[in-house]
Amino acid sequence: MSFLAFTFFLFLGSVLAGFVGALTGLGGGVVLVPMLTLLFGVDLKLALGASLVSVIATSSGAAAAYVREGFTNLRLGMFLEVATTLGAVAGASLTARLPHGVVAGVFGLVLLHSAYMGLRDREREARADPGPPDPLAVRLRLQGTYPGPRGPVPYAVRRVVPGFLLMGLAGVLSGLLGIGSGAVKVLAMDRIMGLPYKVSTTTSNFMIGVTAAAGAGVYLRHGYIHPDLAFPVVLGVLLGAVLGARLLPGAKVSRLRLLFSGVIALLGLEMLAQGLWG
Repeated sequence: MSFLAFTFFLFLGSVLAGFVGALTGLGGGVVLVPMLTLLFGVDLKLALGASLVSVIATSSGAAAAYVREGFTNLRLGMFLEVATTLGAVAGASLTARLPHGVVAGVFGLVLLHSAYMGLRDREREARADPGPPDPLAVRLRLQGTYPGPRGPVPYAVRRVVPGFLLMGLAGVLSGLLGIGSGAVKVLAMDRIMGLPYKVSTTTSNFMIGVTAAAGAGVYLRHGYIHPDLAFPVVLGVLLGAVLGARLLPGAKVSRLRLLFSGVIALLGLEMLAQGLWG
């Protein structure tokens, strides 16, 4: 395959990755890394570096639209970024010390667990209120509203400390795996902290850019970010993220959950197989 053909197909795949990343809050990295390694034969650590750069592009492309439409909880996102940024620096420092198979295997296991958790209790929004808001969330004024069919819908934030700790783990996985750790962020906010699903995905999109930027500097220092690879990836992911952000407000939550779980389950199996058998 010629360089121009390689770049063109890479761009098209990146558009798809950015589109899925914006709709699900994953950041596109969970699609990009398997695509680059399994379809294009790119070295895993170079793929992780390109993925981190693309995650920043996804966040930049989708986050502005979500903030403007009133879905993103900015105050909560900035609070949780303290944990994810520290974790991202630690995770990125581990990447150069771990072998290829270990990183791929961990990536696959994280994705499969995220898919399982996303499929469980897909209709949680229809259940009774899960309990009172966390007093710490009230003190920090982390509660908010999101646009509904009949006007703003208020929601509370629960279990702030467990959510904050899980965000630290999400940061480690982001730096280690180059994925923005949107899967863990969405699950933490959706299932642990009790946020509405669209608030979880949009706040995740806002957060992943900062988390990825914290780890990208370490990748750049180790030479894992290649301009010829990162440039078409960033352009494609940015275009896909903008398209995905336009569709999310009208999308059904149940379908978003199915898309979230289906994509990462398939990619998790592929990455786990690569970690086990090369």
